[in-house]
Amino acid sequence: MEIFKFFILLIISGLCVSLGLIKANKYNLRVIDLMEIKKALNLILTRIRYTYEPLPELFAEVSKNANFNISEIFTNAKAKMDKNIIASEAWEQAVDESSNNFSKEDINVIKGLAKLLGQTDLEGQVSQINLTLKLLEEQIIQANQEKVKNTKLYKTLGATVGLAIMIIFI
Repeated sequence: MEIFKFFILLIISGLCVSLGLIKANKYNLRVIDLMEIKKALNLILTRIRYTYEPLPELFAEVSKNANFNISEIFTNAKAKMDKNIIASEAWEQAVDESSNNFSKEDINVIKGLAKLLGQTDLEGQVSQINLTLKLLEEQIIQANQEKVKNTKLYKTLGATVGLAIMIIFI
């Protein structure tokens, strides 16, 4: 009976540690997603300047080179533009519908790109993308700071709660 009790407590402790690691990993995934969207926007910026491709084609091309969460945004935006939804609305809807690890602030920055997307000339769109890139850089810095602080916190918290449960029930 003691072995069974110890085994159950060990499983509970392992689950607590796992939950702490999962929560800590969300901060890392946020940084990765922010860096991926920044990379994708840099690619769009370059292609807008030098190839003059239409936005739906750009979005299709970018979606091939990004990770799943970011690719989903560009794929959905392109699909919406193919259904004759204007680029700014398509972008906002695609960002809202995507499954990603962004905070509300990150989403607001990314949706801010829609203000001039497809509605102004080349220079207006380039300046809006540059502004979004600068704001994303600030979000990446903030996300890295939160990652450093909270990753260690949640890992330690998970292990501590697991050990506390084991001690209480022993």
